[in-house]
Amino acid sequence: MHVRPIPLARRTATGVLTLLLASPTAVSAQSWPQWRGPGGLGVSNETGIATHWGPDDNVAWRVPLEGLGTSTPVISGDLIFLTSQLGTGPVDERGAQFPGTRPAASRARIDGVTLVIQAFRRNDGSIAWEHQVPATGHIPAVHRNHNLATPSVVTDGDRLFAWFGTGQVVALDLDGHELWSRHLGDDYAPFDVLWGHGSSPQLYDDLLILQCDHPEMAYLLALDTSTGEERWIVDRGSGLRAYSTPLVVSTDDGDQVIVNSSRWIDAYDPHTGQTRWRAGSTVELAAGTPVYSDGVIYTTRGYSSGPYLSVETSGRGDVGQTHVRWQQPTRAPYVSSMLLYRGLLYMATENGILTITDPDTGDPVARTRLNGVYTASPVAADGHIYLLNEDGETVVLEAGPDARVLSRNALDERALASPAIAHGRVYIRTDQHLFSIQN
Repeated sequence: MHVRPIPLARRTATGVLTLLLASPTAVSAQSWPQWRGPGGLGVSNETGIATHWGPDDNVAWRVPLEGLGTSTPVISGDLIFLTSQLGTGPVDERGAQFPGTRPAASRARIDGVTLVIQAFRRNDGSIAWEHQVPATGHIPAVHRNHNLATPSVVTDGDRLFAWFGTGQVVALDLDGHELWSRHLGDDYAPFDVLWGHGSSPQLYDDLLILQCDHPEMAYLLALDTSTGEERWIVDRGSGLRAYSTPLVVSTDDGDQVIVNSSRWIDAYDPHTGQTRWRAGSTVELAAGTPVYSDGVIYTTRGYSSGPYLSVETSGRGDVGQTHVRWQQPTRAPYVSSMLLYRGLLYMATENGILTITDPDTGDPVARTRLNGVYTASPVAADGHIYLLNEDGETVVLEAGPDARVLSRNALDERALASPAIAHGRVYIRTDQHLFSIQN
């Protein structure tokens, strides 16, 4: 493993240079430190975010990407972090394809697989450094729509933690120097979940929390962020299948780690891993990350057009005291997570259907066809909802029950990764480029 500093002159960012010289938009700058941003909820508190753009309109810069990946951009300070896979590993072609799904952008075939972490400078998109991790051990087969670089990184502002579909974990400082690494596939059990691992790492105090729900061995693991040593582990049994990311929430009953999996929804004490409660029923798989507000969890469950539900987090003592508030049996997305914003739940499916739901009752308040295949999870800022489809088109909605579309903004490149919002800009990763969008 090594870090490779890259001079500013090596790669020139393209874009509208006049935008870089313009006065900054009046926003309260906020980072996007993990999958789904601040708090893991997909919501930014920034204002003045662009709602209209195109390939050559309101693009501050774009930079080409060497490898493929579906991890979201993570932004901290003046740097943007992305993971990618170089080279081609095994692909499981059984995965479902939805009408309108684009094929991946072509890449020159490279023998072997190398996993890459890159840091881009936020002001112009040039590369600050690159850290390469050769893929070792068992290389699992993945779905054609993602690869071993699906998990997003997470940062505490001083260190960066990356996790890959082989089970390899690496901690870096923000200059790209390795602090420690682990290979969970070697240390515990090979990563061999159908279509490849998808869960991203989560931080809590000095713990790095990792959800490994794989058929051979399912466990929730907490590593010391300074050393990578195991602090606690929960054996979750066998036969589980999940691709979701844990969500840490602060409730009246204390902090909880919420895990969405095929068997049920579990809550754990993040300090010890002790089970707090569980709810729901068994489904085929779980991909969506839950959202949370005022003592209630909302999440999707199962395959395309599967169920979604609302669960109270107030259970104490015996497992099972927490109860389901409501459940809808169908119409949830397969891959993307839902969004809770300004008193409404938003979700878009692989068939292009937008549903807006009342979080108190679970009843839909609006349903409309947006067209397109929605794999990326929606994000929100300044009264607007951003929904990115696989064609690289972002549909911007006015927040509210009317499903009012303000704009459709095409980049004409396949996009599977969820967008990020930070420092007055929207960051979108396509197969070919990383885009920085600014008014």
